Amino acid sequence: MSAVILQVGQCGNQLGLEWCELLCKTSKQVAHRSPFITKEDTLAVVCVDSESKVLKRAHRLVKNKKLLESNVVQGKGGRGNNWAYGYHGPRGAEGDKLLHGAMEAVRREAEKRDYYGGTVMVHGVSGGTGSGLGSRLCEEIRAEYPVSHLLSVSVVPHQSGESPLQHYNTLLSLDALHRCCDGILLFHNDHALSGVHQNKAVCTSGLSSGVSQDTLSFMNRHIVSCMAGLLFPVNSLTTASGLSLGMEPWELIRSVCPMPSAKLLSITQASSREKQKWDRLAGLTLQSVPQLSPAGKSYTSRAVLAVARGDQDKSFATSRALYKLKRGHRCVAWNPFPIDHWTDPCNEMTGSSSGAAQLLTVCSNHSSVTSLLDHTLRRSKEKMDVRAYLHWYERYGVETQDFQQAMDTLLNVMEEYDAQ
Repeated sequence: MSAVILQVGQCGNQLGLEWCELLCKTSKQVAHRSPFITKEDTLAVVCVDSESKVLKRAHRLVKNKKLLESNVVQGKGGRGNNWAYGYHGPRGAEGDKLLHGAMEAVRREAEKRDYYGGTVMVHGVSGGTGSGLGSRLCEEIRAEYPVSHLLSVSVVPHQSGESPLQHYNTLLSLDALHRCCDGILLFHNDHALSGVHQNKAVCTSGLSSGVSQDTLSFMNRHIVSCMAGLLFPVNSLTTASGLSLGMEPWELIRSVCPMPSAKLLSITQASSREKQKWDRLAGLTLQSVPQLSPAGKSYTSRAVLAVARGDQDKSFATSRALYKLKRGHRCVAWNPFPIDHWTDPCNEMTGSSSGAAQLLTVCSNHSSVTSLLDHTLRRSKEKMDVRAYLHWYERYGVETQDFQQAMDTLLNVMEEYDAQ
């Protein structure tokens, strides 16, 4: 199959291991079609963290022969919620050990493939390992495999309250991701918390039942549900003979990233346990889509992908859902084909053998991402103006000009979205 999952840091592994457990519970038919499961029935997953405590669940997968032990790469100390420390690591041999081990694990998985399409990296952008080491791994993978795809699943922190360094870390991480990745699936913690309340039925079905039902767990399940909605195999991308090529992650990039200068993607989702009209589910996904900027300017979408699961009667394409989504996302006029759709008669997320439940996942290259970029830039500049915490980054080789370069990158992205 075509993809390797790379999970980096505490956030990335919490989400990624939830994703792994979901993959292990899918039917044999879906597992056979999935780009994330090998011919040997093991997970094409590499787990990386600078501390061992988060990887205990990974070792359980190793014990159950679902994950190779060599694909669990762990260090002996954290990265202090510091992008610079995560990126450069400690001085000496220990600094390169985690990076080298992760790249070797990715290489081994890539070389097993008949066709290696690329890597999907799951991480957070506010901590030290996920943001700093994640950025370094993106650069190394891009240099090592220049023609393969690189898609990131990046979790953005709450606007305030998580860490005094979170805005610096987010700034530097988004800069690296924009330079190296082909597409960036952004999940905001604030939005995920809202999505939990709006779509609780999806979060509690078909996922690991052993995790306590606290808020963080629900948020993780919501994000994993959205990932599965987009990246699970779909019937409409199989060949005429029924062969699945596992191209969903890369077709996603081609569908919603028509220009490489703007590739920050937003995801919404709606579901129903009973038969519903698809345009009603489309309307539910639009409820959380921002329409106007703080300045009163209308947001727009460069491209939209809708993935309908549970489309047994093939009614999605003939419904008003696509028209409703095109209007609701205000698709740009210059893109002649701004909306794409995939369908599958089953919905594996419900665990229902009949596939009767419906799930609609919508991915949009939406200009409302400029609000996140503006907030990150503003808060970072406020701290830089008084040189707050900069010495923590300078200690590991990150200078003021590195922050300025990252700011210029994000400003250029904002201008690109505002110009559409």
